[in-house]
Amino acid sequence: MDAMTLHEDALIVDGLVISKWSREVFEDMRAGGLTAANCTCSVWEGTRGSLDNIAAWRRMFADNDDLILPVRSSDDIARAKRAGKTGIILGWQNTSGIEDRLDYLALFKELGVGIMQLTYNTQNLVGSGCYESSDGGLSDFGRDVVAEMNRLGILVDLSHVGPETSDDAIRHSKQPVAYSHCLPSGLKEHQRNKSDEQLRFIAERGGFIGVTMFPAFLRRGTDATVADYVEAIDYVIDLVGEDCVGFGTDFTQDHDAEFFRWLTHDKGISRRLVQFGEIVNPEGLRRHGEYPNLTAAMLDAGWSETKTRKVLGQNWLRLLKEVWGG
Repeated sequence: MDAMTLHEDALIVDGLVISKWSREVFEDMRAGGLTAANCTCSVWEGTRGSLDNIAAWRRMFADNDDLILPVRSSDDIARAKRAGKTGIILGWQNTSGIEDRLDYLALFKELGVGIMQLTYNTQNLVGSGCYESSDGGLSDFGRDVVAEMNRLGILVDLSHVGPETSDDAIRHSKQPVAYSHCLPSGLKEHQRNKSDEQLRFIAERGGFIGVTMFPAFLRRGTDATVADYVEAIDYVIDLVGEDCVGFGTDFTQDHDAEFFRWLTHDKGISRRLVQFGEIVNPEGLRRHGEYPNLTAAMLDAGWSETKTRKVLGQNWLRLLKEVWGG
């Protein structure tokens, strides 16, 4: 089967997208054949800001129902594929949206939030982020949060979470957890990248790894191509096997410098946490419409059709079905 035929037939699930939402972006997602994506609707916002973002998504679903549909179950992902639309999974990159209220988790689950990252880069009430100078691990409140997310069927994401807090969450969770978008430090040392030991640990405990293409974390940085992205995915597969790996691009399509300033400062307004420089995605995968190039690069790297289909989306679908319960 040639690359384009395979791409059109396969489930394509992106584990993390934080692009500047617009009809143009949704059209580009459709041009790229994207079946579903975990789309960020909360980072530094508190409860009110997160509610505002979900309300905005509801308007976008109504205004763009020919292109996108909301995903609340794994069946909705299959429905999106059949309908030729992109399924939108509402996801958070921080638990600041619940503030100090455990009972808010159920409210946001009812509003369609299916994936939550415990911390975004720094300390919150749940635990520590990857840029904290001291990682105190999961708090007692954090343990309650993980247990309640397990009960509700919300996927626990650990991508920006500190190593001790991540290890605690992996041990404490009764459901599989995920690094939805990360890269291996074995290819490039960076605070956001995960060591071989961390990658093996989450996989051994039944967890999942979505490999990102964010240029600052790739081995060749802004010189990277889509082939370098596949190299990074293969590195992780060599460590943990092909059944618990997917991709999570961390697409930031159409955002400006002010957005990255907000992302890279603590709570969006305080100390600078990291300096990225120019954000240039790998050549061949700079816009959502270029997703078919990822499939082609996998086949060019000698991947089998089975392995390619798993990483493109089947593995994500299996994980979400297990955590969400259908």
